[in-house]
Parts: sequence; structure tokens; C-alpha cells
Amino acid sequence: MVSSKPPVRSLWTVAQQKLDEAAERLRLDEGMHKVLRVPKRELEVHFPVRFDDGHVEAFTGYRVHHNLNRGPATGGVRFTQDLTLDLVRANAMWNTWKAALVQIPYGGAFGGVVVNPRTLSEHEREGLTRRYATEIKLLIGPERDIPSPDVNTGSQTMAWMMDTYSMHLGYTVAAVVAGKPLEVGGTAGRRAATSRGALRATLAAARKQRMQLDGARVAIQGFGRVGSTLAEMLAEVGMQIVAIADDHHAVRNPRGIDVRAAVEHMRAHDAIRGLPDAEPMDRASLFETECDVLVSAGLQDQIDGPVAERVRASMVVEAANGPTTLEGEQVLAERGVPVLPDILCTAGGMVLSYFEWVQDMQSFFWTDDEISANLDRIMDDATAGIFAMAEEHKVDLRSAAMMVAVHRVAEATTLRGLYP
Repeated sequence: MVSSKPPVRSLWTVAQQKLDEAAERLRLDEGMHKVLRVPKRELEVHFPVRFDDGHVEAFTGYRVHHNLNRGPATGGVRFTQDLTLDLVRANAMWNTWKAALVQIPYGGAFGGVVVNPRTLSEHEREGLTRRYATEIKLLIGPERDIPSPDVNTGSQTMAWMMDTYSMHLGYTVAAVVAGKPLEVGGTAGRRAATSRGALRATLAAARKQRMQLDGARVAIQGFGRVGSTLAEMLAEVGMQIVAIADDHHAVRNPRGIDVRAAVEHMRAHDAIRGLPDAEPMDRASLFETECDVLVSAGLQDQIDGPVAERVRASMVVEAANGPTTLEGEQVLAERGVPVLPDILCTAGGMVLSYFEWVQDMQSFFWTDDEISANLDRIMDDATAGIFAMAEEHKVDLRSAAMMVAVHRVAEATTLRGLYP
């Protein structure tokens, strides 16, 4: 019996396909299209790490630069067992578009190590991080590539990477990474940056749809740092959170969930299950919640074709990377449900990385109010640009975002010319 299920596409294939679609709509020069379709450089490294009991294991790491024509590269460092070169390539390309979309002078990079960090002690994790930083040192630097945190990495990881790079040079180079602790050159505002960026995009889209914010119903899939912080922000502007799902469970209350109580419950129990004044529901049913806004802030590929058929929201907000599959996106488009794309909604974190880099390069740090005001301005401008492109070319918001970003990168590449 032949399965009717569509073949699984790699993230790299999907990323290239999205570029192909934008290039066709923009009538991009064929040569330029070929240049943008592949990374500029790829580094694969294999290195040993000594464990606490004395034995040695070999690990594989990657760092990929997609395009550097708008400035030095930036992008996350991920420690996961399922990391592949294709996944790294895709994220590097997406970071190129994300930087161009919010008009910060960066190109796209990405990297990480194939490892399950939960199997490592703190000492082993530090050793792995420092060895990885040493192996990719020939690519990173304040003027070349500024790594930042991603899955299973954080401020401590960035502090170790910064220290390793600095020890090789003999002096402190704070601007070599972003996402560091405040005490060693980090910036204020980072924890809430991605959520705040998603909030600004959501508010702009709601205004475009003439949605009444006060009392608007929101369902949130994914209640980690980004999802929970965004829920608090949405509640502050008067929106009503009616359903929440974590990775395994979901709860609902049509009259509204106390978001602060939900955040405290997650901190105490590491699960949304058992939240007082909310009834349990099947996690998959959250996508069927009748609401004004559905926020997907969890894992990738959550909204596939069958799920998209059941969505009962007026708008979908992608506050995570790749939560909607190609099939799901097509179904939502056919049903007239606008999707605020991840390339926009998750850009707040990259903007804060840029702010941190600027402050480190100047050794001059900004106030919380200055950071918030600048982030809001950048996100508002980016969102307005996407809507303008969508209206001009009669395309969906993701296509519009890609067209804006690809056009800017292509323009920079054209202006710089080919060397020699």
C-alpha cells in the first residue's frame, strides 16, 4: 500500500525553496539567485573532550556563514543530538534574511555541536564549549562572526566562549559573542527581547485587521521563556489568554487564564497540567480553540496540513522557528488565515544581539528604556515594510517578508560587485 503522506523535506530544502519563490516573484537575476542559494563557507570540526572519569569522546561541530555582504555574520550556537549540517545551513540562511528584514548590518551564520548536553556534567560542558570555541576561532570575531545562544546554550555558554577567545588573544574581547551575562558585557533587555519583538508585530497586525485588543482571545502553544513572557505582555495590553499548552499538556478557561499564576505554576511544576482555575484539554485540541490569535511558540512543524484545517483563529503568530509546515501554510492561506512569519516575530533576539555588540564595541551601555524604544522602532518599521510589500504585490505575509529581505541582500551584493 502506497502512503499518501507527503515526503519529509529537510529544513535546508525548505529554506532554499522559500528563496526560490521570492527570487521568482522579484525576478531576481539568475546569477544572483545562484549566489544566494548556497552558503559562503562551511566549517565542520571534530574534536576530543575528556570526561570527568578520564575517558575521551570525539564530538562533531559546525559553523556556517551564509552571506556576509551586509556585515559580519551572526547566529546561534546549538547543542543538540539531532544537529545536522543541513539544519545549520538552513538556520544560517534564515539569519541572513532576518537581519536584512530588520535592517541591522549583519549576515547570517549558525553552528553548534552534536551532543546531548544533559549527559554532561558542568565541567564537561565547559570543556566541550571551550574546545568548540577554539576549533571555530578562525571564523569568529567582532568583525567577522558574533555567535549567540540557541537551544541548550545560554549566557554561561557565551561567557565561556568569550573567555576562550580572549585567552587566545591575551586581552578581553567582549564583542566576540552576544547573549553574555551583564557582568561581562551583556545587555539589559535580552530575556524579553524575542517576546517583545513578537508583541510589536502582533499589535501591528491586529491594528491592520481592526482587531479590538481589549478582550481579544489568545491561545498559546509553547509556554517556555518566549511563550510565557509573550503571554504576560499580551495580557498587559488587555488581551485574554484562554488556552495554554506546554510540550505535553494543555489547559483552558474561556473566561481567561491568570497568566501570572500560570507562569508561577510552570516554574514550580515544570508543567502546565494542574493549573488552578483551568480545565485540562487535549494538547492537540489547543489548535482548535476558537480565538482571535493563535500563538505558536514551541517546537517546529506543529501546524501541519490536518492541524491547519482545524485552526479556528483569526490570525496565527509564529513566535518560534518553523512552527508551520509548507502544507499547513498552504491550507491557512486557502482559508484566509494570515500568518505572521517567524522571520519577523523571532527577530527581536537578533536585534538585541546587535545592541549588545554595538555597546561592547563602544564600551558604552544603554538604559532599559533606550533598549526598549529602539527595539520597538525597529520592529515597527520591519512590520510596516512587510505589510506594504504584501499589499503592493498581493502576496501573503511570509512571501512579503522574504521578498523584502532577499531584495535587500541582493541589492547589497550587487552594489559591492564581484571580486576580482
